[in-house]
Amino acid sequence: MDALHEEPSHEEHGPRVARSARSLSSNPAVSENQIHETQPSHPMEQSHVSSSHEQARAHSAERSAGQKPSVPRARRMKLSVTRVDPWSVTKVSFLLAIAGGIIQIVAVGFIWFLLNSIGLFDSVTQLVSETGLDAGSFDLSSILSLGTVLSAVTIFSIFEVILVMVLATIGAFLYNLVSALVGGVHVILGDD
Repeated sequence: MDALHEEPSHEEHGPRVARSARSLSSNPAVSENQIHETQPSHPMEQSHVSSSHEQARAHSAERSAGQKPSVPRARRMKLSVTRVDPWSVTKVSFLLAIAGGIIQIVAVGFIWFLLNSIGLFDSVTQLVSETGLDAGSFDLSSILSLGTVLSAVTIFSIFEVILVMVLATIGAFLYNLVSALVGGVHVILGDD
């Protein structure tokens, strides 16, 4: 991401105070003690500065007594995602695909136990034997046993993990190519 720079401005009619670029946090780069150290040491200028501070405090006290306290506005920053690291995308997509595969295996096992407990496999076997469609001994519960179903889902999940990982990595390379042309995805961030 690009660094943010703030150009120093020079005032012609007042004392010059050193300004520096601020970080992304709300804390200033120059502390209040450093500002007081750089102020002029002439007694007349010090009394003028202290009287202006007192006037500002009195003015803010009058304003706060008569009006609602002002609500600070949220800062907003416009940033852009210009490059994605393909290796980090590969690692994250691999772990997410593994988690998805485990969820699939557990969900299929739960659904199989649910269908077996309501007797769906026995009902389908009985329906097929009553219609005379079975050429031999047709038993759906032996064809779709728990071991067979979980083995098939596990093999499917392994292929799915590899496919998701490869597609995510190719997507990261394509994103880097496209963002080099158009500048990437722009995001506006704001603090609450």
